[in-house]
Amino acid sequence: MARGGQGLARVAVVVRAGAAPLWWSGVFAAGIGVLPQGVTGRRTGVLAGAVLFLAGAAVMALVRRRRYGALARGAARAGKYDVLQDRAVTVRNWRRGHRWWLLSAWAAALGSALAVPAAGGMLLAGLGTGLWLKAAWIGRRERDAETLLWVRVDWLDRRGGGPAGKAVKGLRGTGIAAGDAAPGGARRRTAALV
Repeated sequence: MARGGQGLARVAVVVRAGAAPLWWSGVFAAGIGVLPQGVTGRRTGVLAGAVLFLAGAAVMALVRRRRYGALARGAARAGKYDVLQDRAVTVRNWRRGHRWWLLSAWAAALGSALAVPAAGGMLLAGLGTGLWLKAAWIGRRERDAETLLWVRVDWLDRRGGGPAGKAVKGLRGTGIAAGDAAPGGARRRTAALV
């Protein structure tokens, strides 16, 4: 980076990056997992899965909210030479870094269907839903403060290096129009030219 600038990734994009793989792998695992009768039976498995879906979504949406809030309140302005990472690059890097964990979670959810049909897959889908909810909550904070939140990329590369992990000393902020992702980490919609 020129003149001491840092590579920065959007906090909401990092949070949201795992939502789609968890959701779709969970739906796929639950769909296949409902086929075997399992030890508990399908009805019990699906009911247990519904409880796990709701619990997983709630836990994932609420975990570390206080830490995110404290980091957001203390966010410093991004520097002139800081480099804002594209949304697609952030998502790709997160998914590459977590691909074995995602495959292991999917395999465990599929394997658990032999005991409790569909429950493991529904839990994975709930975790993905929770990440979407957390990203939406971050997006509301960003809109209210009119500041997009960014985290240094090198802090994300460390063990346990999520956007609110121990390695993160603080966040940076930019104006609401910076970068190519909207508040909450979704793709920024562009108005059609007439």
